[in-house]
Amino acid sequence: MATLCAQRGIFHTTLTVDLPKGPALQERARAVRYAALGEWAEAQGLKAVAAAHHADDQAETLLMRLNRGAGARGLAAMRAVAAVPGYPGLVLLRPLLGWRRGDLAQIVADAGVNPVDDPSNRDARFERARLRQDLAGTPWLDVAAIAASASHLADADLAIDWAAGRALDAVSLDGKTLRWAPDQTPRAIALRVLERIIVRLGGSAPRGSAVARWHDLLAAGGVATLAGVRGDGREPLWQFGAAPAPRSGQKVCPKKGP
Repeated sequence: MATLCAQRGIFHTTLTVDLPKGPALQERARAVRYAALGEWAEAQGLKAVAAAHHADDQAETLLMRLNRGAGARGLAAMRAVAAVPGYPGLVLLRPLLGWRRGDLAQIVADAGVNPVDDPSNRDARFERARLRQDLAGTPWLDVAAIAASASHLADADLAIDWAAGRALDAVSLDGKTLRWAPDQTPRAIALRVLERIIVRLGGSAPRGSAVARWHDLLAAGGVATLAGVRGDGREPLWQFGAAPAPRSGQKVCPKKGP
């Protein structure tokens, strides 16, 4: 790639990374790639980074997350405009999400360019490679339609976020205690409200599955702690505050009732 850029007079920098040891090789590689790109882009004073993800990548991502039971946010898959992981002020652009892999390969071939071949794309040890092979052998699955569904789900996710913002207006503050009456708030929206309540009280938003379990405990009239925030669902007006630090040797466990 460096040779190709040099031949065409394109300014370029080759970044090298050290891959830490551990499980989930591709996930670790993805993390260090974005970390390297983010650090380099900020050092250059850039405002955005572009990635070459395409419609086939999008379809694979949606099916992988669907197979894991992901919610609306996860099923929205990759966004055309997002933030570089770990660099919230740096925009990540994906301008090729509407293009199929084969169409892009043809453009490259017509330009007389020999693309880099990454053998891991065909390595059956990796989930994405196995799914890619399955998709290629299942002609009745429409990759473009699957990718379009991810876009529709992204729109739905934005709608949930918007509704959660409106619902959050009803959260009141009394001293250090937040109060919110969920009433008939749909569960998907309530989960987003709870995420924001945690952040408002100084915590870090946990995984969606943890928030879902927390919500269900509170909805059943329980008292439970998540991410350092104690929630009390024993009354119609739920109460939230910073959880007291557990005593030495004490486990913090959800409890129901008084």
